[in-house]
Amino acid sequence: MQRTVLIVDDEKSIVDILKFNLEKSGYATICAYDGQEALHLAHEAAPDLMLLDVMLPYIDGFEVCQTLRAENDDIPIIMITAREEETDKVLGLELGADDYITKPFSVRELLARVKANMRRLAPSETPAPEAAENALHCGGIVIDLDRHTVSKNGRDLELTQREFELIKFLAAAPGKVVSREELMTEVWQYDYYGDLRAVDVAVRRLREKLEDDPANPVYVITKRGVGYYFSGE
Repeated sequence: MQRTVLIVDDEKSIVDILKFNLEKSGYATICAYDGQEALHLAHEAAPDLMLLDVMLPYIDGFEVCQTLRAENDDIPIIMITAREEETDKVLGLELGADDYITKPFSVRELLARVKANMRRLAPSETPAPEAAENALHCGGIVIDLDRHTVSKNGRDLELTQREFELIKFLAAAPGKVVSREELMTEVWQYDYYGDLRAVDVAVRRLREKLEDDPANPVYVITKRGVGYYFSGE
C-alpha cells in the first residue's frame, strides 16, 4: 500500500524538492503552505506522516503539532525548521513531534527518517476480543500487544504509537538497562541519524501518563549515565 506524506512548508521551492524526492522514493504526497491548511488536510486526507515546518503563516508548526496531539491524532510528525536554538528543538519534541530536522538537511537523511517512521505503521490484524491473549503484565500495567493498548489498574492510557513502542520494548525485559542509543535504534529505528534528546523527551512524556508521580517514577527508571529500564515489581 502506498503511503502518503503531508508536506507543510511556506517555501514553495522546499515543497517542490521534498515532493520530487518523496515521490521518486515511492510515496504519494499532498502539500500545505500554512498551518490552517495543514490542519485541514491532516483531518480530511488522513496522511501517514507529516513533514512540518515551524515557521508558517496563520498557525505555526508548534501549534499545529500541539493541536493534533490534543486530538489524540497519532500521525508521525517530523518537524523541519531553519532555527537552530536548542529550546526550539526540545519544544517540538515536548509538544509531541516524533523527530526534528534542521535546515539545511540532506535529502538522504530526511528520507531515512521518513522511512523509519513509516516502518512502524505496518498494518496488523485486530483480533477478536476473546483472542487477545498476547499481553505483558507488569504489576498493574497491562500491555496488550495485539491491540497496541496499555492499561493501568484497569484504566486505558492514551499513548502515542511511539510511547507504546517505547514501553513495549522496555517491558519486554524488565530490569534490563537499555541505553538511549539502543532505544534510538530499536524503537525509533534510526542508526546514526536522530537526536538522542528525543528519547529523553519521549520517556518524560510516557512517565506523565504512566506514573502517579512522574518526578519519582516506579515503572520507567533512569540508570544514571547508562539509560533506562522497566521495573516489573
